[in-house]
Amino acid sequence: MKSVLVVCIGNICRSPMGQVLLAQALPGVSVSSAGTGALAGHPADAAAQALMARRGLDLGAHRARQISPELCRQADLILAMDDTQRRHIEALYPPARGRVFRLGHVAQVDVPDPYRQGQAAFEQALELIDAGVQAWAERIRKIQSPS
Repeated sequence: MKSVLVVCIGNICRSPMGQVLLAQALPGVSVSSAGTGALAGHPADAAAQALMARRGLDLGAHRARQISPELCRQADLILAMDDTQRRHIEALYPPARGRVFRLGHVAQVDVPDPYRQGQAAFEQALELIDAGVQAWAERIRKIQSPS
């Protein structure tokens, strides 16, 4: 597993947080993010930046970008925030089928969009993202170094 693409809608809240957390958990893996309806060129939401800063992670350089066939081709694994996004990605990019999963796949949960929902919504989304990142990081480590 060399590359992971984390996807949400706007690529300014959930997927940038997932990207930096997954990159931190898996230092040898290339982790990027994109949006299905990206606010292309926009920085990460201020609330997402603040939550990551509390963890010593910097989203200051992040700029939103649109998912593309090229990004899907490059990714060994694509993690969406909910099942609707997962199906959307598979419909738009059929060759990605079999590599697209929900970030909350293990716990069978979606990560709701906190955009314009206030601090509590961002904190709740981050809890779910964190749990998903930890579960996927553990699975990926097992794949990379089988016992």
